[in-house]
Amino acid sequence: MPEGPAYVIIGASLAGAKAAETLREDGFGGPIVLLGTETERPYERPPLSKGYLLGKADKSSLYVHEEGWYAGHQVDLRPGVSAVAIDRAARRVDLDNGEAVSYERLLLTPGAHPRVLQVPGTDLDGVHYLRTAADSGALATALAPIPGEETRVVIAGGGWIGLEVAAAAREKGCAVTVLEPEPTPLHRQVGPELGQRFADLHRAHGVEFRFGDSARELRGHEGRVTMVLTSEGAELPADVVVVAIGAAPNVALAEQAGLEVGNGVLVDAALRTSDPDIFAAGDVANVAHPLLGRRVRVEHWANALHGGPAAARSMLGQPVSYDRVPYFFSDQYDLGMETSGLPEPGHYDEVVYRGDPATLEFIAFWLSAGAVVAGMNVNVWDVTGDIQALIRAGYAGSRVDPARLADPGVPLAEVLG
Repeated sequence: MPEGPAYVIIGASLAGAKAAETLREDGFGGPIVLLGTETERPYERPPLSKGYLLGKADKSSLYVHEEGWYAGHQVDLRPGVSAVAIDRAARRVDLDNGEAVSYERLLLTPGAHPRVLQVPGTDLDGVHYLRTAADSGALATALAPIPGEETRVVIAGGGWIGLEVAAAAREKGCAVTVLEPEPTPLHRQVGPELGQRFADLHRAHGVEFRFGDSARELRGHEGRVTMVLTSEGAELPADVVVVAIGAAPNVALAEQAGLEVGNGVLVDAALRTSDPDIFAAGDVANVAHPLLGRRVRVEHWANALHGGPAAARSMLGQPVSYDRVPYFFSDQYDLGMETSGLPEPGHYDEVVYRGDPATLEFIAFWLSAGAVVAGMNVNVWDVTGDIQALIRAGYAGSRVDPARLADPGVPLAEVLG
């Protein structure tokens, strides 16, 4: 391995792996240490609720790099090793195996962890969370069809993970009920209008929703879950319970080290923390976003894919302004979609459609005071670049004519005139 001060990455995630790759591509010749709590080498998470969960993607397809890449590029990958403390004065990371590693620059990419359902009975067998490859494999086994039986699945949470698991469970022939305290699924992610579209999609495939309701207690027999009692008093038989109520950033290590935190590790546009030699990227980073003009923490795949390399370049002293338009994709049944921007309630005042949403082939635009702030293309492809250009123009002050925006006869690239 190379000698000299190390660039240490805490979190063998997609962001961490791509950061290591970028450090080497951009000429860093010193030691790189990549620490990962899982025993797997870095892998991508979207297939865990999609193709891998359905058995359509082989595990080998998950990995960011081939098995020999790390040794071949002199990256000291240490799977199954966790950082337990950061000593900023000594510029040292203490590890759970009793060892320590010194750093010149440090990157935090530890990701997030599933929020835990705080009700009685969550320790029963048959209760699942979905974050790791092992989680996905265990859930796939639990959802596997049993001849002559119908597996009853209750999902706590109607966000993206909850809906993708619901689609996979229905494809496997399970009976599915989704508990969601909000009035629609995806209410906080895309608002009520688009949330209702996704509710209609899932109902058409046999999913039952209970809105304004949540799990109050899980009951079981001989250590295995058999029933979910809801806050509204319903008793739902359940063979499998999936908890999908969101994720929380892994900030404990940063907080103990005295770094500034708040819904993640606070970083500037260069992904630098309150310590100039420590950086953060991916799910854990709460970024002062130069385009959106506010702090945002994005948990989606594209943010890890691009944030890791941006942080690596910043570590190398290159000028970085991380202003990418947030991007997310999802596949549910025959619906494929891409979302650009953050269509969160409170940040828009109008939704404009290009195409008929009833056909599940359309583009939705979220507008704020006439500016495009987000867009979702559903079963319409090769338009992400144009949508993101409209978003950038909107944040730069450009306003659109909603009629031109909705007119399929006007190319998206010409909407602004």
